[in-house]
Amino acid sequence: MEEKIFEKKMTRRNFIKKSAHTGIGVGLGLTALGKIIVHASEPTEEVELAPITFITPRGTLDVMDDYNLWVPIHMGYFKDLGLDVTMEPGPGDAFACTKFVDQNQADVGYPSPGILTSSIDTGMSVILAYEMMIGSVWHIAVREDSPMKSPKELAGKTISIGWAGWQVIMDPLLVELGIDPSSVEYAVAGPQWGQMVDQGKADAALCWLALDVQWNAVGLRLKYFRGTDFSIMPSNGYAVRKSDLTNPAKRDALVKFFKGSSMGLHFGRTNPQAAAQIVYDRFPAVREQMTPEIALESMRQLAYSYVEGERRGLGYGAFVPEGWEKFLKIISDLGQTQRLLSVDETITSELIAEANDFNKKQVERDAKAFELNNTWKNIKTQGPFF
Repeated sequence: MEEKIFEKKMTRRNFIKKSAHTGIGVGLGLTALGKIIVHASEPTEEVELAPITFITPRGTLDVMDDYNLWVPIHMGYFKDLGLDVTMEPGPGDAFACTKFVDQNQADVGYPSPGILTSSIDTGMSVILAYEMMIGSVWHIAVREDSPMKSPKELAGKTISIGWAGWQVIMDPLLVELGIDPSSVEYAVAGPQWGQMVDQGKADAALCWLALDVQWNAVGLRLKYFRGTDFSIMPSNGYAVRKSDLTNPAKRDALVKFFKGSSMGLHFGRTNPQAAAQIVYDRFPAVREQMTPEIALESMRQLAYSYVEGERRGLGYGAFVPEGWEKFLKIISDLGQTQRLLSVDETITSELIAEANDFNKKQVERDAKAFELNNTWKNIKTQGPFF
């Protein structure tokens, strides 16, 4: 007896259920080559899983941010789609998430707009194919007792950043605020860049959505100017090799990866506590940093922005070109790029419709049926997820 478990009519999950009902002995094992082997009483059938490696820009996976990818890993959605997904934290190098993609060491990166455009300008053949947030994710953090009442007062101040490459993120924000970037001093502080401000060694720090929740949790005494209040420019998204979009097999794998991400977003929107539990239980470091309540709020802030495209009726991962046009003009004027990049060479929407073509009702049923443990049963959300 043979079953093709990744065909539309027979998912891996349904195959296991059907096998249990029919009395077939079934075991699942992953080979070193990324294959899933179905062991039955009849001759086995091997189903090749397409490998996809995702690399973050932060140097760590111990955050709530990537719940949209951990959910499909945990729920088996990626495997059902025929993917073997590897999550890599990447080094601290700000350009690693584009460099590794360009050099075929990873398939999907998560760059900021500044890192993406600088990479394209220097000849890397990458393009953003799935927007995670419409609008600005960036915050500016200052001490609680800082006399600054607006980010427009940053001229002449010292701004703490994690790595030197982050200057390409901060400079356009300053221009949008009407500030000459040459008027500020950058302090490159590594992983402790937030502590620099708390200790009074810098006036402000680059921050982002939901990081403020984590910094509050570890006792940093900061207040935040939120990017959505002063910027319309875009945020991080998922970048891929341009050549993969013209390779049918690789393009198909990317579509499935983004579809899995969309499923993860939809799952989290339906049952936030379940998505949070999946990530929280996976990472001891997250549990050490945050209580479940703080972890859920950190995830909620991100999730609300992640689903902005769907909220506007555009779909998960959708782009709004106007913000990109403004950003590309600013960085060209700054000299961050040698020429004015076009929107079409920077972002592409060609995979978005396919990435949203999944069974939403089934994902909703899965999310509602997910069994919360005793820790998460009574955790309440502090605001909307959609």
